[in-house]
Amino acid sequence: MMKPIISLALAAGVLLSTASMTLAGPIESACMRSGRESASRALCGCIQQVADMTLKGGDQRRAAKFFRDPDLAHTVWISQRPADDAFWDRYKQFGAMAESYCGG
Repeated sequence: MMKPIISLALAAGVLLSTASMTLAGPIESACMRSGRESASRALCGCIQQVADMTLKGGDQRRAAKFFRDPDLAHTVWISQRPADDAFWDRYKQFGAMAESYCGG
């Protein structure tokens, strides 16, 4: 009786730890893959939490691309398109909040 319960508990633990890795949002995933020295699960997770509070899914996916291609951020920043300006305002708010909330 005890052996099946232990096996079930171990399987649940493996499933939960695997699920947490696959549930990382686009910002956290991009941050972890960025290769930056300061990137850690804690910092990237914190930044993702702020993204979840401030950016919708499409904005998160768009912002995540900036980790891989910083020039893309510059292109959006200098764009004269109203949609890009609106996104940039949301992105700046996210960045300021992430810096404040996650400690830089």
